[in-house]
Amino acid sequence: MPEVPLDFPRAWVEFADPADAEQVFRCDLTWLTSRWSCIFGAGCRGIYSTAPDAGCCSLGAHFSERSDEKRVRRHVKELTPESWQRHRQGTSRDGWVESDDEGARKTRVVDGACVFLNDPGFPGGPGCALHGLALRTGRHPVDTKPDVCWQLPIRRTYDRVTRPDDTEVLVVTIGEYDRRGWGPGGHDLDWYCSANTEAHVASEPVYRSCERELRELMGDPAYAELVRHCAARLTLVSRRTPLLAPHPADPA
Repeated sequence: MPEVPLDFPRAWVEFADPADAEQVFRCDLTWLTSRWSCIFGAGCRGIYSTAPDAGCCSLGAHFSERSDEKRVRRHVKELTPESWQRHRQGTSRDGWVESDDEGARKTRVVDGACVFLNDPGFPGGPGCALHGLALRTGRHPVDTKPDVCWQLPIRRTYDRVTRPDDTEVLVVTIGEYDRRGWGPGGHDLDWYCSANTEAHVASEPVYRSCERELRELMGDPAYAELVRHCAARLTLVSRRTPLLAPHPADPA
């Protein structure tokens, strides 16, 4: 099977946030040193077999908070009919934002996918119009896309932990956004990339290829500490140290 099981032994590291004494990072070294890479347009089969060209854009993107939507709104104003295939729909009365069944705001779904998705063959370029905007203007997609879009498949979660001495610390977990991250419906996805061998083809590990994303999620001091731990793990893996096997989806 090209997709490995969800549960397998992982190596984790915990370290205090150099910039915040009340915060601890818990990081999945197995995932962050893996050779995963986004293969949208280069073999990605999409989360639904009925929409292989949509990648993981089929459901639209939920905004993490009001400032997320506000930031994206500024960049949407830069899109034109030449760069955004569904410009007419997105600038119509219905707009490019909608609410789900629980009232949460998200990007609107049009023609079975996010309104910002350009189809293959579109002269302005296929894929996310906001991603394309960033590349054309010398910015990073972190600047222009909704938070959930540029973070995937890295997942950040928070847990408030009370220690035995009654002190509290915020544990920030940085790990793999696997099928379960999508909720119960994640198990119904037809294809998913993070645990699939077809997507573990990068020439450098995730902690390097997603440096900008991780700096945004962790801060520069914590990212520097993460790099140290990841590099040490890769050294041990290269020596075939027992109990330090690589991500099972990585090349043998």
